[in-house]
Amino acid sequence: MKKSVLTNALSLVFFAICAQVSSQVTNISVIDSSATMNTPVSLDSTTTEQLRTVDSLVIVNPRLKFGCGFGLNFLGGTNISLSPNLIYNVSDNFSLGAGVQGSYNSIKNVQKTTTFGANVIGQYNLSKKLMSLLEFAQLKVNTKQETPTGEIKDDFWESALFVGAGYNINNKISIGAKFNVLYDDDESVYSSPIIPFVNITF
Repeated sequence: MKKSVLTNALSLVFFAICAQVSSQVTNISVIDSSATMNTPVSLDSTTTEQLRTVDSLVIVNPRLKFGCGFGLNFLGGTNISLSPNLIYNVSDNFSLGAGVQGSYNSIKNVQKTTTFGANVIGQYNLSKKLMSLLEFAQLKVNTKQETPTGEIKDDFWESALFVGAGYNINNKISIGAKFNVLYDDDESVYSSPIIPFVNITF
């Protein structure tokens, strides 16, 4: 009798322990399944926020563009210029920009000149295909001049004010020519007051 009671008691204890263990396993499973269900949502929201942040960093103001102008002139010598700049579209027709400018000017057996400086530029689209420009450049000039008595070197600053017009091949490329209002035949580093140009924006 006592043996039967003891057996029953041990059985009850065993079942109670098994039930407790089972409930703990079930709770763990529920927690794990909850974590499994919730984790993707959390990751998705985090990923979405990260993507939004990345998007906000990647998106550049569509009105701000990088431009690069260069000119070639072989009248009376060789004149090559390069002017990378940043351009801001104030409106659909008007834009302002600023940048750096460098050039090389050579008159064979007479003079070689290099310049480096900064420029500001304004552009106005007269129509979809026609554009006008106004540009001011302040340049540091280094010259080497050949004379019968030997080579003469000179360093000085020069200002140039260009008024020009061009043709818009498409939204990114325009070609034309500009005239240096401050051109002086005896003192200017440019071999000609008129310089053809090509402007490219990105």
